[in-house]
Amino acid sequence: MSERHAAVPRDVAPVRAPALSWAQAAAWRMQQHFLVQRAPAERMLDVLAAIGGAQAQVMSCAALALWARVEGLRAGDVPAALWEQRTLVKTWAMRGTLHLLPAAELGLWHAALALDSRYVRSRAWLEYYGLDVEGVDALVNAIDRVLDGRTLTRAEIATEVAQALGRPDLAERLLGGWGSLLKPAAYRGKLCFAPGEGQNVRFTNPASWLGPGRAVATEAALHEVARRYFERYGPATRRDLQLWLGVTAKRAALMIAALGDDLAPVEVEGRRAWLPAAHVGAVRAVRPGGVTRLLPGFDQYTLGMSAHAASLLQGQPRNRVFRTAGWIAPVVLTDGFVTGVWRHERKGQRVTVQIEPFTPFSSIQREAVAAEVERLAGFLGGTPELRWGG
Repeated sequence: MSERHAAVPRDVAPVRAPALSWAQAAAWRMQQHFLVQRAPAERMLDVLAAIGGAQAQVMSCAALALWARVEGLRAGDVPAALWEQRTLVKTWAMRGTLHLLPAAELGLWHAALALDSRYVRSRAWLEYYGLDVEGVDALVNAIDRVLDGRTLTRAEIATEVAQALGRPDLAERLLGGWGSLLKPAAYRGKLCFAPGEGQNVRFTNPASWLGPGRAVATEAALHEVARRYFERYGPATRRDLQLWLGVTAKRAALMIAALGDDLAPVEVEGRRAWLPAAHVGAVRAVRPGGVTRLLPGFDQYTLGMSAHAASLLQGQPRNRVFRTAGWIAPVVLTDGFVTGVWRHERKGQRVTVQIEPFTPFSSIQREAVAAEVERLAGFLGGTPELRWGG
């Protein structure tokens, strides 16, 4: 690491910093998320790489996150890329949650995430599962071996791994929870999802499923992930980065420090943050254009604002969007601000979309929402019906 990057990690920006408004910051971020000018369909993987994947515990939401950003995307494009072309991969990634990621970049994310995995630094987690650090290593290696060249259900993995390690108690624990004992293997590049069979979810080894991956050095991976994050989610703080990536505060601060002069301090209505230095002038010059979009549940844009939601919810309570049990509502976005929530239902050929504005919409917003609903129905292959109100 260069002498310039070896300084104490920066958490609070210096006193003197360019002043930005939330209107500028939100409009810029919306633009950077391909929500003002959508990308063409052939750039789907580029979009996914730029925004850091799509959260995918609800697969329909992951597909709609791409629909929101990619023009000409068809409903079958995402499953085809995932299971047939194998250019996408589904695995546990940021924050220990399921994501779709470009398959060619899986090594980047493994390198960035494995170092700070909470599964090997949390004593409580280790004690709960009756493991130590060496036991986690043995578990990961066993999963790697049993999945080599095979696709197995969780039950099959549990049986074989427990037998291989001589730990019958692990079989039941591998079947429980939200895949907690499978996540360390996913973080280290030894497990990903494979095509399911009926209701049975199946897993495989990424090396078997995708072929040999490109190894990325940890420091280079952390630098690249941080660079991309601030490109798309800035202006952002250390806390924002920490929550989005799911690493320690110390790791997030080190990542910021490593970017050195590539980041510049800014102040967004009193909130100190960081922005790529090359973009500060563009953000100061940006002007909201009245763009309104529909974003699905668990969208990356919405997830990225969790630490400063109050600034983008225009006086609405946080729980209008960030709901119980970790549920993130679909939102209406206008110039980067959340202006409402929505839901949709498919019955036969009809796609009914219910919009709940937070404040009365202008005629321009209503026209934009109607266009979005028509576009959504076209993607889902149905006839649109738009309803207003709670």
